[in-house]
Amino acid sequence: MKFHTFKIGGIHPDENKITSDMATIVAALPKQAIFMLSQHIGTPAKPVVTRGDKVKVGTLLAEAGGFVSAPVYSSVSGTVAKIDNVIDATGYLKPAIIINVEGDEWEENIDKSDNLETLAEHPELTSKEIVNRIKIAGVTGMGGAGFPTFIKLCPPPTTKPEYIIINGVECEPYITSDFRLMMEHSEEILVGLDLLMKAAKVNKGYIGIEANKSEAIELLTKLTAADDRITVIPLKQKYPQGGEKQLINAVIGREVPPPPAIPVNVGAVVQNVGTAFAVYQAVMKHKPLFERYTTVTGNNIKNPGNFLVRMGTPFSQLIESCGGLPEGDNKVLAGGPMMGKAVMSLDVPVCKGTNSITVLTGKDAHRRSVQDCIRCGKCVDVCPMGLEPYLLATLSSKEMYEQLEQEDVTYCISCGSCQFTCPSHRPILDNILKGKGIVLGNIKARAIKAKVESQAKQALSDIK
Repeated sequence: MKFHTFKIGGIHPDENKITSDMATIVAALPKQAIFMLSQHIGTPAKPVVTRGDKVKVGTLLAEAGGFVSAPVYSSVSGTVAKIDNVIDATGYLKPAIIINVEGDEWEENIDKSDNLETLAEHPELTSKEIVNRIKIAGVTGMGGAGFPTFIKLCPPPTTKPEYIIINGVECEPYITSDFRLMMEHSEEILVGLDLLMKAAKVNKGYIGIEANKSEAIELLTKLTAADDRITVIPLKQKYPQGGEKQLINAVIGREVPPPPAIPVNVGAVVQNVGTAFAVYQAVMKHKPLFERYTTVTGNNIKNPGNFLVRMGTPFSQLIESCGGLPEGDNKVLAGGPMMGKAVMSLDVPVCKGTNSITVLTGKDAHRRSVQDCIRCGKCVDVCPMGLEPYLLATLSSKEMYEQLEQEDVTYCISCGSCQFTCPSHRPILDNILKGKGIVLGNIKARAIKAKVESQAKQALSDIK
């Protein structure tokens, strides 16, 4: 068996996949559910309910707030308690709808059966209808980025999709929710891939899976053996292979050009396995995206596991169901240890992109003492984007933002490989992210200024 991988950079952190053999458990309903209005990249959703409204599982709570946006649905039945600002996983106050849970009554149009529905049985599902159902259901990228799925299926007219690539890599340490999903719902994922291929009007699909998930490689290879349109690609273990550009390079050998180029510029549309499953449920079962597979893990967690969790469930409830926080110092991450965010409160709710809650304890919860840079160049060697992280971090710390932009800081995918490999434990990524945010703000400001000046120039021309 040939194993593929991407060409530039990469690291090999300890896996710690301690929950990989643990079957998924259905998490208990929360007593109160919190639904963030911004669970996706783009404009926050707009509430369509008010205090005192009664809702069911699958009731629309908030509609898309713009083109790059996604609706939010209730995962519980009960009464809307209030619409308020609450702390999300980033540590900022964001608008949310809070619901007091009362039972578990579902909207009648949702198909709750386990009967497998295939595309061959539904010839009425056109490409346009599939995309529309995905959009209405609020399906977004489930790997963490949260990009509205329907937009990827409607690329710019100057591009032509050739392949759908399903991301089953799950290269972050600790996280196993995607692996369990592949093992437990492989057939639904394949129907989801079929739907995505028809929606994007392509005839070839790939599923990329790393070597440490040999059971998933074997299972999906067996299930697709008779379908020459779909190929399972075994991948070497290397982080951050789950990044879109790295996965595309590993699977089809193409390199996505620098921004503003996007994957479809090289013919690829990448979707997470969780997204493929959500697409199946949205299209075939009329089920909005209101629950997801999530890993709760940590070396000192008493009973770690994988859970099917309703959106809006607070982290605290899931952690308590696993035996509570360990003694001593703890750092709770939304996500894995490489790209996850440390949360400020355990009241933070599970959202569409919450693939894991990772608890680091003791020395792992603390940063190591920062030493002087020894100019070893390891951060350069491991950068999967071919950047010079030490230089970007230095320019950012010195607030040299014009030069930072010239050095392509916007190419950084925030994988943390540079900071992980630094023998001096320098906060390389922290500094890069700070500077990247400012540079992106400057770029946006210039674009707005140019647009205003262009409009003013056109107005003067019309007057003359």
